[in-house]
Amino acid sequence: MRTFLALTKRHIKVFFKDKGLFFSSLITPIILLILYATFLASVYKDSFVSAIKDAQKLQADQGLPIISVPEKLIDGTVAAQLFSSLLAVSCVTVAFCSNLIMIQDKVNGVRSDFIVSPAKKSSMALSYFTASLLSTLIVSFTATIACFIYILIKGCWYMSFADVMLIIADVVLLTTFGTALSSIVNVFLTTNGQAQAVGTIVSAGYGFLCGAYMPINSFNSEILQNALMFLPGTYGTSLIRNHALKGVFAEMESVGFPPETMNGIKAGIDCRLSFFGANVEQWVMYLVLIGSVVLLIGIYILLNVLKRDAKRK
Repeated sequence: MRTFLALTKRHIKVFFKDKGLFFSSLITPIILLILYATFLASVYKDSFVSAIKDAQKLQADQGLPIISVPEKLIDGTVAAQLFSSLLAVSCVTVAFCSNLIMIQDKVNGVRSDFIVSPAKKSSMALSYFTASLLSTLIVSFTATIACFIYILIKGCWYMSFADVMLIIADVVLLTTFGTALSSIVNVFLTTNGQAQAVGTIVSAGYGFLCGAYMPINSFNSEILQNALMFLPGTYGTSLIRNHALKGVFAEMESVGFPPETMNGIKAGIDCRLSFFGANVEQWVMYLVLIGSVVLLIGIYILLNVLKRDAKRK
């Protein structure tokens, strides 16, 4: 245990001492927040305004009073979508950046020094995972605070204390998932160039695969929609989005949104997921994500054991 704690402390210190690596990890979510607010905000707003017009038309056809939607509610919906999209992506992509310490130690020969030392291989593997998780959590919580501040500045806060706590739990769970995934990938990488290439691919593609950039329900192909439902990150995005928008949905109901419209909005932004026609409850999403984390950590441990046995032979 003492060796594990010492190695973990060492990895975290190396991460924070490398200013380029640390600030690139820290600034990535902030840049994403600016880009999302600049480009995606208008797309999300147009989509929500279109849903409002459909609801107003439905009420007019039924002879019901037409709902009046405050601008603050529209801004709150857009801000919560941006909030959830950024966290869903950064919790995973930042993990690939903070986990570069493992690759750097291989390149610099530090890993070889550890191997010939009395330190257990299991302690080494677990220390890299733990240090990467703690480092990524620091960046993820910084990004979460920045998002909360953004919503406060916009003046459209609808989240309760329970919603905030659930979002924090989602961030921890999704960050653990990202760390476990990056740890498995990094086992096979031996150069900084390979690590940077993988990080670039993950940063560019993960947001689309998990439904952060575009809701999965917006894809025209039903086959693609069902295929993406096999990816755990999809459920992480939906959980954060559900908790970020829970207060907004409650406000929509209070101003008179019809149930049909509410269901359409929730499905359209992936707050309500369907797996081959069956609705996926939130507890199932948690079960899938937690199970995936346990499975990935198990694979990471197994890979290190097999790699150790191969070297002995």
